[in-house]
Amino acid sequence: QVQLVESGGGLVQAGGSLRLSCAASTPTFSTSVAGWFRQYPGKQRDFVATISWSGATILYADSVKGRFTISRDNANNTVYLTMTDLKPEDTAVYYCNTDPHKDTRSMAVMGRYLEVWGQGTLVTVSS
Repeated sequence: QVQLVESGGGLVQAGGSLRLSCAASTPTFSTSVAGWFRQYPGKQRDFVATISWSGATILYADSVKGRFTISRDNANNTVYLTMTDLKPEDTAVYYCNTDPHKDTRSMAVMGRYLEVWGQGTLVTVSS
């Protein structure tokens, strides 16, 4: 069973930047799609970004396009989310996940229904 540990969240002013990290303990990570999702209080998780195993294919939610960058380090089983020009509406708990049976598009659409999640990392953007 995959274990996911997200880190890097915190309090930042609007316009600031943060880099989130996610360590995934699964032997299939280097051949699996990975993604970031975020969750507002009382809402379901929303797709933020997905990246193919090679990094060649990347998808972003429209709300973060041009501001967020997803990347991965397969040697260290880690996926990153670099967030710039942060806005108060980016305030949420951020989660990562990985799945060997999905591609970037199906991960974006269906990834929220994966059963195993980490504890997430809270990002708070003040205005």
